[in-house]
Amino acid sequence: KFDLTSLRTGIMAGSLCPVEVMKKVESKMHMNEVQVGYGMTETSPISTQTRVGAPLEKRVSTVGQIHPHVEIKIVHQETGQVVPIGEAGELCTRGYNVMLGYWNNEEQTKLSIDAARWMHSGDLATMDEEGYISIVGRIKDMIIRGGENIYPKEIEEFLFTHPKVSDVQVIGIPDTKYGEEVMAWVKLREGESATADELKEFCKGKITHFKIPKHFKFTNDFPMTVTGKIRKVEMRHISIKELNLDVADTPNQN
Repeated sequence: KFDLTSLRTGIMAGSLCPVEVMKKVESKMHMNEVQVGYGMTETSPISTQTRVGAPLEKRVSTVGQIHPHVEIKIVHQETGQVVPIGEAGELCTRGYNVMLGYWNNEEQTKLSIDAARWMHSGDLATMDEEGYISIVGRIKDMIIRGGENIYPKEIEEFLFTHPKVSDVQVIGIPDTKYGEEVMAWVKLREGESATADELKEFCKGKITHFKIPKHFKFTNDFPMTVTGKIRKVEMRHISIKELNLDVADTPNQN
């Protein structure tokens, strides 16, 4: 309906962007110079960014490289040690861009900024040999199924390639046997219909069997904050209620 040929560049930020969406932004919206930024309000608000002219794969699948005069490290969530290249851990930022603290909330400030002034993001990330950062999910969103760590983003990226799927969000819900099970909320393209069995069949042989969602919910929208971010906590509560799950009977994941 619109002539988008005059578009050239822009910033993509705010939440994780599926690779397929970014490819369409470049092809259908003609934004070959669009850049992806990552950061937090607490870090003023960008710490990494892709560059114009970077390889396509880096532009569509990472959040770029570190900004000048800013430090980043990726650490093990429990030990605090820096993880090897390519391994997932919590992304921490330090530098001039990190806030002094939360207003009148010293306790929360200490939980977020450690003694060495590293801001702990709560995001899980990896770094490659060239310093490109990829966000793989939120620590609190990570699913632990029978001792296996599952990152929702990986499953979301895959399901997004299904031709009938318009949007998808993956969460973990309580399970009496495995502690947690994978559940996908799916929004289909207009005029399309699908079943849970159809989507499970699509996954078989293409992603690891324990990552295939056990439950599917088809929806027209997702719970969101006023700033347009998905509320996965609310999705989990809704799913527990609709599936009539007894949270008290599930194993402790700690």
